[in-house]
Amino acid sequence: MSQDGDIGGFAASRTVFRLHAVSKLFDTDIPYLALDRVHLEVREGEFLCLLGASGCGKSTLLSLLAGFEAPSGGQLLYRGKPIKSPDKSRVMFFQNASSVLLPWLTVEDNAEFGLRLQGVPRAQRRERAAECLRLVGLSEHRSKYPGEISGGMQQRLQIARALAIEPDVFLMDEPFAALDAFTRRRMHTALLEVWSRTRKTIIFVTHDIQEAIVLADRIAIMNVGPGSNLKRIFDVDLPRPRDPADPAVGRVFRAVEDELDSDPRTEHAQ
Repeated sequence: MSQDGDIGGFAASRTVFRLHAVSKLFDTDIPYLALDRVHLEVREGEFLCLLGASGCGKSTLLSLLAGFEAPSGGQLLYRGKPIKSPDKSRVMFFQNASSVLLPWLTVEDNAEFGLRLQGVPRAQRRERAAECLRLVGLSEHRSKYPGEISGGMQQRLQIARALAIEPDVFLMDEPFAALDAFTRRRMHTALLEVWSRTRKTIIFVTHDIQEAIVLADRIAIMNVGPGSNLKRIFDVDLPRPRDPADPAVGRVFRAVEDELDSDPRTEHAQ
C-alpha cells in the first residue's frame, strides 16, 4: 500500500480524469458545500473505488464525472478537456437496475436499446447485444423480461447494455448495495471478469470496506462533509482473485478501517 504518488502498473497509462481543486456548492435555501478542493487523477484501465460514509459526497463526485452536475470551482478534465455535459463515453450505473431497465422489452431488446437509439442497423445491434449478453452470462435468458430475472441478473443486464455502446468509463454508484451477500460476491466476480476482458476504466462508489478491497486497484477514502475531499488513497497491491479470509486482505482492511476511524465524523459500515 502507498499513499498517492505512483500507481503501479498504471504509471505509464494515459490520464482519463484529472481533478484539480474541484469544489461543489449546492446553492439551495441553505447553501451546502458538498465537495471542497478535491484533487485526483484516474488512469486508463484503472479500477478505482471511492470509499466513505453515507453523505460524504461520493455520489456527488460521480455525478460531476458523469457530467450530470457542474463543478462550482476548480478544474475537471476528461481526457484533457473540460466536462460540460453527459456523454456516451461515460456510462452511469445505479443501485436499482430495475429503475433503468425497460420492463416491456426483453433482456435482448434491453441490451440493444442504446444501439437502437444510435440508429445502428438491426442485424448489427443484434449481433453486438448477443456478444455482450454472452460476456455477462445472460444468453440463455435473452427472451425473458426484466421482471422475470433476479436482481443480480438485472445488474448483469445493465452492464451488458452499457458494454454494447462501447463506453470508455463505467461510473458505478453502489450498484450491488441492494443485493444479498451471496449474489453480491457473484457480481464482484462477474464485474472483475468483464473488467479483465475489456479493461474499461471503472470508478465504483461504495461504503463497504471489504467490497472496495476485493475490487479496486486503488481506494480513495473521502472524509465526511460538509466540504468533503479525498483524505487518502491506498494502492491495493494484492493479486486477484482476493479472498476476504486471506490475512493480507485483513491487513489492508484494518489499515483502511483505521484511516476511516481517524475522522471523528465518520460512521462507516463494518
